[in-house]
Amino acid sequence: MNNFIWASKKPLDELATLYEANITLNKSATVYFENAYVVLLGLDRDKKLIAVKPITKEEISMGFIPKEQQHNITVKSSYSRICNKLFLKEAASLMGLKYEEHHQSYKFKVSWDKIEKVLVIDLNKREV
Repeated sequence: MNNFIWASKKPLDELATLYEANITLNKSATVYFENAYVVLLGLDRDKKLIAVKPITKEEISMGFIPKEQQHNITVKSSYSRICNKLFLKEAASLMGLKYEEHHQSYKFKVSWDKIEKVLVIDLNKREV
């Protein structure tokens, strides 16, 4: 009898890909944003982390989150995308990332913080 380990079509690692103008989350990371209406984006310059916090339509209707802090997210079946070129320029500057012709994107491992309810992109954990 063979000892096959059957392949899953779901990626095991949760990854974020940073482009010049957007953050794209893979299918595994997208599950946290299925009910998100918008997101909040945060940058921890000292620890070199990006936080992406899902916000529901109900949370928006309470009026506590300023409009200028709300960022659109597009959620598809296999990925999600957040566009904010200015924020990504700031993150790229912090990390010395350059979006040149041959290197259009950078992949990073992410993790879900259950207490804060945010997806944390660890800019120290770049995927090659």
